[in-house]
Amino acid sequence: MIIVKNKKPTSRPRGRPRAFDREEVLGKAAETFWRLGYEGASIADLTAAMGITPQSLYAAFASKAELYREALAWYQARIGAATARAMEEEIDVAAALARVLRESAREFTKPGRPHGCMVSTAVLTCAVENEPIARHVSGLRDRTLDAIKARIERGVAEGQLRPETDAEALARFIGAMIQGMSVQAQDGACCAALLGLVEHAIAEIERQRV
Repeated sequence: MIIVKNKKPTSRPRGRPRAFDREEVLGKAAETFWRLGYEGASIADLTAAMGITPQSLYAAFASKAELYREALAWYQARIGAATARAMEEEIDVAAALARVLRESAREFTKPGRPHGCMVSTAVLTCAVENEPIARHVSGLRDRTLDAIKARIERGVAEGQLRPETDAEALARFIGAMIQGMSVQAQDGACCAALLGLVEHAIAEIERQRV
């Protein structure tokens, strides 16, 4: 008689699932959203780019909307931080605004990544169910405008710009330039073309000097 011994069942590994680098996957998610937009980026697109499963995505970020919010924060802390840095580092307000515009033109057309700005032209229209996301992104744009306005007001107070300078209108002009360059970069405008546009904007800023 042949006796067959029962094999022990294969034990599954215990413990947490294999960890991933949160910063790395956020960067990949940000690039995917940047390239496809919030509504255009599917969970399949995101998980393929991030190299994780849908289950891991939801476990780590709770929802697509929360992932998008974190991806926007990742973008602002790295790529978008140049605007705040320029306004802090430049003593002269006109030089600060000129630097913001020139650096935006270069950032929006860098090779090897999506063109334009992830924030300035994001979620301008959306389905009703995504309106909270649209409001969140609009709030980010408003905060940038407020920061530019505050820097212009400081320039007026320090005697760098004319006392009658309309800080809000000038801030909105700068914001419109940034949004316009983002759209044009997405449509294929090269860095040189955007920098040419920037020089016209800088000439307008210089007109506000004392």
